[in-house]
Amino acid sequence: MGIREKKIIRVIFFMIIPLIGFLYVLLSFGIQNSGKKISEPKFELTVENKNNKPKNTPEGMVWIPGGEFSMGSNFDDESLCSIKGVTNDARPIHRVYVDGFWMDKTEVTNEEFAKFVKATGYVTVAEKKPLAEEFPGVPLVELIAGSAVFTPTKSKVDLNNYLAWWEYVGGADWRHPTGSDSNITGKDNYPVVHIAFEDAEAYAKWAGKRLPTEAEWEFAARGGKTGASYTWGNVLKPEGKFQANIYQGDFPVDQGDTAEDGFVGLAPVAQYKPNGYGLYDMAGNVWEWINDWYSEDYYQILSESGKVTRNPQGPESSNYSAEPNALTKVHRGGSFLCTDEYCTRYLVGSRGHGEKKSSANHIGFRCVK
Repeated sequence: MGIREKKIIRVIFFMIIPLIGFLYVLLSFGIQNSGKKISEPKFELTVENKNNKPKNTPEGMVWIPGGEFSMGSNFDDESLCSIKGVTNDARPIHRVYVDGFWMDKTEVTNEEFAKFVKATGYVTVAEKKPLAEEFPGVPLVELIAGSAVFTPTKSKVDLNNYLAWWEYVGGADWRHPTGSDSNITGKDNYPVVHIAFEDAEAYAKWAGKRLPTEAEWEFAARGGKTGASYTWGNVLKPEGKFQANIYQGDFPVDQGDTAEDGFVGLAPVAQYKPNGYGLYDMAGNVWEWINDWYSEDYYQILSESGKVTRNPQGPESSNYSAEPNALTKVHRGGSFLCTDEYCTRYLVGSRGHGEKKSSANHIGFRCVK
């Protein structure tokens, strides 16, 4: 790889994928509270709506009854994370009400996304050559279509440097998950990846659906449970079995994933038991785009109202102190790369986020209506 190619890859990576390694930035957000005794709200009982399910069930969707619940995370969840600060933006716990809605049982698959592309001719962000005005000073020849791909390291590395295991790969897109020489043949039932927010939004509109709000997503993920750490309960491995596709072993080392959960890398959808509402993979496998703008202090603002927030739609704009000019949307659920060594965001109350034009081989989505 030449010097100029390395330059464009690094420039594009920093500008398009600046938020993958946000965990360490969170160390400075709310860190003044570390080690202090803080009185925080507790999880209160989830109160589901009753007898409100419509008669006709859309194909591939399940009914989420909605109701009132405690949203967010607490210090108990923080203790499960090796990297401290992971749950700062998910506190304090606050009461929220959401109306009932339909939600896709699984993340949108390659097969489903292919039908959309065939019907509409849609071209994803990752398939488009970046515009010169987006990257001033970068020679046109070096502006190449592509996306971020997880690239395991040869040995253990400093986990503060996430660029050690992420590479901007020309030709990587939803049809070519690891680059132009890869394909998705035989992977119809895998979640589609390398999806930017606008790609997910376009699919949802075509399908007569929409992307979930963050409150809807968390209510659905909790499956009727009150204050559980995971979508399935409070024990990571009930009866010694993993309940989601996450990373076990030395991260991010080549062949470091021991696959105790049954998979190395991405898995087909619905390989584990569904949660209480019949939803699959609400933790791990791929991150899911959420309609809300990301704001690191949004939960604090809602909590300070002292009221139950009804059907929150998220803040009016994004607010991420590390990237103040980025247009940042919420991610939820974690991915196959989440590990207790680095990122434990398969915790049901935790949050992720990404610049809306960013994509990677661990980012997908599901829809609601």
